Amino acid sequence: MSNTGTRVIVAVIAIPGILLLAWLGGYAWALFIAAVMVVALQEFAAMARAKGTAPQTAAMILAGLALLLVFLHERLSADIPALLGGGIPWPLQWQAFIWILLLFMPAVLLIELFRNREGPLLNVAATVLGAVYIGLFLGSAVGMREIFSVLEFHVGPIFGTADLTAAQMSQLDSWGGYTVISVLASIWLCDTAAYFGGRAMGRHKLFPRVSPNKTWEGAIWGFVAALAGMLIAQQWLLGYLQVGEALVIGAIVGIIGQLGDLVESLLKRDAGVKDSSTLLPGHGGVFDRFDSFIFVSPAVFLYLDFVVFA
Repeated sequence: MSNTGTRVIVAVIAIPGILLLAWLGGYAWALFIAAVMVVALQEFAAMARAKGTAPQTAAMILAGLALLLVFLHERLSADIPALLGGGIPWPLQWQAFIWILLLFMPAVLLIELFRNREGPLLNVAATVLGAVYIGLFLGSAVGMREIFSVLEFHVGPIFGTADLTAAQMSQLDSWGGYTVISVLASIWLCDTAAYFGGRAMGRHKLFPRVSPNKTWEGAIWGFVAALAGMLIAQQWLLGYLQVGEALVIGAIVGIIGQLGDLVESLLKRDAGVKDSSTLLPGHGGVFDRFDSFIFVSPAVFLYLDFVVFA
């Protein structure tokens, strides 16, 4: 079977499950992102080891998961005290973020101090890079879904009131699911259009130092497909977005998503590997499949939080 055929079969099997988890949101989506993060960080660590660096994989994963939990703050701050009967101190979201950073950095440095491995500077740098680049960035994918929880969502401009009915709260949750699904679909449209558009029309190299097969023509096809994907989603599913806002998110996917793909290609080229792993037949590793989503998630999260719902 051709590599394209294998890619299609794996995608057909995996995509419905991913979309279902995005739709469900909450802990189901967070657990899926946590699983993606753990595997991607292990692949990142393997790439670093191929360069002779020895990152602290366990510390990197723990920090990444802790940063992901910060984006679940509102949900956890309601559910855990209720589960334990209340009466426990609970930090604010920004306090939790600072606590993680203030504990993570000295822990990594002290572990390296007693670890007795070659290249401590590069080991610490790779550990921090993995925790922030993959851990924090992917954690924001949970934030992108959680921002539609009623406590965080700036509902006044949308519904004209913050005192929502059950139907309005259900609408909010639906928009959250549709938003993540639309972003994922736009990324996949962008990747597919860039691949086939580049193969059919590609003449001018985009970034030969990093990815020799990518062309400007393919990148433009990918950008247009990302815009079209978000515009269609706005018309059918995302009633809270203006057309211009949907196009901005499409541009984020079409530009920042493709830059994320190039960044991962840069790291792979430096490590001397073609794929981050062989876990997904026809697709490479989990890091390969989610490289654009890792870069797009924080940009969309910030745009929604500080611009659309400001």
